[in-house]
Amino acid sequence: MYGHRASHETTQCDGGRERKAQPAGAPGEVRTSHGDAGMSNCAVAEKLRITGATVCKWRERFRVDRLDGLLDEPRVGAPRSISDRQVEEVVTKTLESMPANSTHWSTRLMAQETGLTQNAIVRIWHAFGLQPHRVENFKFSKDPQFVEKVRDIVGLYMNPPDRAIVLCVDEKSQVQALNRTQPILPLAPGVPARQSHDYERHGVTSLFAAMDVASGVTISNCYRRHRHQEFLHFLNDIEANLPAGLEVHLVMDNYGTHKVAKVQAWLARHARYHVHFTPTSGS
Repeated sequence: MYGHRASHETTQCDGGRERKAQPAGAPGEVRTSHGDAGMSNCAVAEKLRITGATVCKWRERFRVDRLDGLLDEPRVGAPRSISDRQVEEVVTKTLESMPANSTHWSTRLMAQETGLTQNAIVRIWHAFGLQPHRVENFKFSKDPQFVEKVRDIVGLYMNPPDRAIVLCVDEKSQVQALNRTQPILPLAPGVPARQSHDYERHGVTSLFAAMDVASGVTISNCYRRHRHQEFLHFLNDIEANLPAGLEVHLVMDNYGTHKVAKVQAWLARHARYHVHFTPTSGS
């Protein structure tokens, strides 16, 4: 019944039309519309916005093979050349072994080891999300008060106290003071700024900085050395730049200069300062 009707309506609905890619879900939608009594192939094609030939094809496959006819058929093209065993071998070697005289597997080394092409190794690694060249760092904190310190500091960041300033304090030591051997040529239309590749080294410096978490304003200064004496000078700089009458919360790491007796005495003399130490190995 549907075979003759399909061939007849193909001529009327799809004659001279350019065939388009089959939309996703077309078999199921055609089958659903097949149950609508009295709908012709043209009506189904117009409703689903597909060609009449597509409707005829899926209705005929459903008529002959029922639900099995809606399953995907074997596709055209070259047969598969890489077996599951070869894929498993590549994945296992990548995860459980290291190449000789190398820090990690590369696509070329793995291709030589397994006898596959480099492109095949790329596809397998991409399919399994393998990236042997990447290494990320991590550190477990052994601080017994880890949870309490995290809650304290995150609470300051998320909900700072009223009439208070939260400062995140840190230092960067051994910063190289470099200068180029020739003057930097300025930017010009069509030409980027240019500088010489070699430089002169003028020793090292230590950067001390305190950032206001709420506004992003930073108080900073550079010192020749990184000792508790310099840190005391920096605390005086912070005190000179902050308005009076506000509580000050300092978030700092556990560096030794922060816990020297003279630093603790300075904090004791300035009662509005409250120190919050980050967890050990967790800053």
